[in-house]
Amino acid sequence: PWDLITKVYHIGAISSTTETNLDLLYKCNVQFTEKLFEQCLRRMIPVVYASSASVYGNSFTYSINPLNYYAMSKAMIDLKAQEYIDMGLNVVGLRFFNVYGSGEDHKGSQASPIHQFTKQAIETGVIKLFDFSGYIYRDFVCVDDVVRCIKTSKTPGIYDVGTSKPISFLNVADLISEKYGYSAKIEFIPFPEHLQGKYQYYTCAKQHFDIDFISVEEYVNNML
Repeated sequence: PWDLITKVYHIGAISSTTETNLDLLYKCNVQFTEKLFEQCLRRMIPVVYASSASVYGNSFTYSINPLNYYAMSKAMIDLKAQEYIDMGLNVVGLRFFNVYGSGEDHKGSQASPIHQFTKQAIETGVIKLFDFSGYIYRDFVCVDDVVRCIKTSKTPGIYDVGTSKPISFLNVADLISEKYGYSAKIEFIPFPEHLQGKYQYYTCAKQHFDIDFISVEEYVNNML
């Protein structure tokens, strides 16, 4: 019953950046979340929900520039969230950057590069990178830190959840190869056509959380 609920954490969504079913994305990522906002507004129950760094696209100024349908769905619900904030609902949106960590086995191609590179190193001895991966930088944030940010009390608004310290895919691959005594070789593969124009080449979170974030190097060396 609603009268027992003191706060709602809405983290679930279709998170595939290659999803093309617009009806499904709208139903799950926009309509459902808005209905949840409506119910919480009636009862003034605070809400924390998952947004995404994908809404920035390749903008260096943090303007909204989604490159795929998933990112568009998150940009849409961020606009809705601001409307509910203006109506007095305590809504906190968290724009997760490139999350990685334990428990990614079920994610397949949507698993983080850190997970995929590690799996490749162990199973095949070859880490496969897109061409020009030395120039692709992402703000990788450990899921442990994401949980700490979720638990942090914030005033209503939308916040970035990331380390603010991007690292290149090539650097990540080097760290993982080193972890296994350089037994895993790095191989470059052509950039997929279906990602052309829909891919983020650089992400860097604004510093919205004052915590000591785990670095990729620390994670690879001490937590893998």
